[in-house]
Amino acid sequence: MNKEELKTKVLKAQQDSDIAALYVLEQDAHEIFDEETLQGYYTNILDLALERLTNTLENLAKLDMSEVQDFATLRALYEYAIEHYSVGEISDACALFEVLSGLSNDEKFSNALTLHTIASKEKISLDDFIADIADIEATQKSGTFYISEFTKEAQKLLNNSNNVEKSK
Repeated sequence: MNKEELKTKVLKAQQDSDIAALYVLEQDAHEIFDEETLQGYYTNILDLALERLTNTLENLAKLDMSEVQDFATLRALYEYAIEHYSVGEISDACALFEVLSGLSNDEKFSNALTLHTIASKEKISLDDFIADIADIEATQKSGTFYISEFTKEAQKLLNNSNNVEKSK
C-alpha cells in the first residue's frame, strides 16, 4: 500500500467513525507515516473513542466487548489510560481505569480494570504494577489488549482494598 492509498483508507475510516478499521490500518501507518502524522493518526483514534465514550455514558449503556467498534473503543481508551499511567499522571489514569471498569459488559475486563484502579489509587507506579502485580507472560498468552492476568500480589492488593472499604 502506498501513502496515498493509506491516507484515503484512513480518511474513509475517520468519516465512518470506524475505530476498528483504523486499528486494522495501524501497521501500515507505522510503516508509511512520519512521526507527526502518526501522532495525528492516534489522536484521531482517541477522539473517536472519547466521542463513543460520551455517547455510551449519556445513554447509560455498556460497551459490548464482542462488538467490533466497542472492542476498539475500549482498547483505545485503555491505551490512553496506560499512557497517562506511564508518564506518572496516576490520578488521571486511575479515573480512566475506574470509568472503564464500569463501561464494559465483559466481566474479565471489568475485574482487571478494577485491579488497575486499586493499584493506581495506591499510587503504585506502572513499572511496579507490571513487575509485581501483572503477570505479563500469562497476559500475552491470553491474547488480550489489556493486562488481564495477575500474580498473587494482586489478590493481596484486592484483599487490602476490600478491608479498607469495609472499615469505612
